Amino acid sequence: MDVWKAAAERQRTHGDVLSLAAGQPSTPAPTPVLRATRHAVDTELLGYTETFGILALREAIAGYHRDRYGVDVDADDVVVTTGSSGAFTLLFLAAFDPGDTVVVARPGYPAYRNTLAALGCNVVELDCGPDTRYQPTVAMLEALDTPPAGLVVASPANPTGTMIEPDELAALARWCDDHGALLISDEIYHGIEFGTLSSSGTSVAPPETSTSWVTSRESVVVGSVSKYFSMTGWRLGWMLVPESLRPALQRLASNMTVCPPSISQFAAIEAFGAESRAELDGHVARYAANRELLLSGLPDLGITKLAPADGAFYVYADIAHLLGDETSTAWCSRLLHDTGLALAPGIDFDTVRGDETVRLSFAGSTADVSAALDRLAGWLPVP
Repeated sequence: MDVWKAAAERQRTHGDVLSLAAGQPSTPAPTPVLRATRHAVDTELLGYTETFGILALREAIAGYHRDRYGVDVDADDVVVTTGSSGAFTLLFLAAFDPGDTVVVARPGYPAYRNTLAALGCNVVELDCGPDTRYQPTVAMLEALDTPPAGLVVASPANPTGTMIEPDELAALARWCDDHGALLISDEIYHGIEFGTLSSSGTSVAPPETSTSWVTSRESVVVGSVSKYFSMTGWRLGWMLVPESLRPALQRLASNMTVCPPSISQFAAIEAFGAESRAELDGHVARYAANRELLLSGLPDLGITKLAPADGAFYVYADIAHLLGDETSTAWCSRLLHDTGLALAPGIDFDTVRGDETVRLSFAGSTADVSAALDRLAGWLPVP
């Protein structure tokens, strides 16, 4: 957010900002969603709804999971929330008590750590590096002194874009079930996955996308219309939750938010239809082209240590060799000042080594990604 603020000021004073810092799509909601919004304004009261969301939306979300993953989900399994951020806050309050230990990956999305800490939980960060594709493993959990109350995983992950193989996700789910830990699977970037190229130039498919509910219905799945569905500001997320958690979630949500935004609920039903999905898959094709630009262009600039960008819309890069005595935060500030190019420093994502990394978002236009590489090339020392 500090980067966004600085970039906004630079844009006001210079008008030249290129931002690869934003963790959101650069496109509006799908056309059917916009049509449904206008219809809802004209025909619906748009007052309070059921705390867990309107039935038609919960049915659409359940159908999405049945069709995509072949899991048995019905509307009663779905809890609609005010964004996935609202889902995590409700869930952490319902599932954990102050002093409980909850495990997260490092690097990882900072709101897990910050929200859990604010609620009095003991947050244990697993140091996840290239050897495990920046994802936690069962072996890491086995090495803990005692089983935690919960484990949060994300696949595809922010900031690395890496994915957990289905077999490994299943093993994590089984371990959590066997040890009384709640597995929370953040799946908000599902739908944004990419193939890769082998050293021989042959196309290789990305790891298959799976969901923790394939293995364990005692886990919690978190989803959102923000990323693949291109609806960040509509503030609508959801959870698939075991029955045991629903009473606490109901009480908390009815007191904290009453219900998710009603207009977003009526509109989002159309996000899961074929017309919307075709439009959204077009965005993913653009992300794929942008990703290839970065994965080929950054090494040409001497930035070679990159996390495997299996999905989401980020490249996470180690720039320690470029920093000297600087931190990546200071480096990003200087880059913005000198060139108008905004990148996200890694310190939010990794409290130990984040000052040696940056995150580049490729959710914008291909022209902007190409221009960003040109600005970097003109600013960096020749490799």
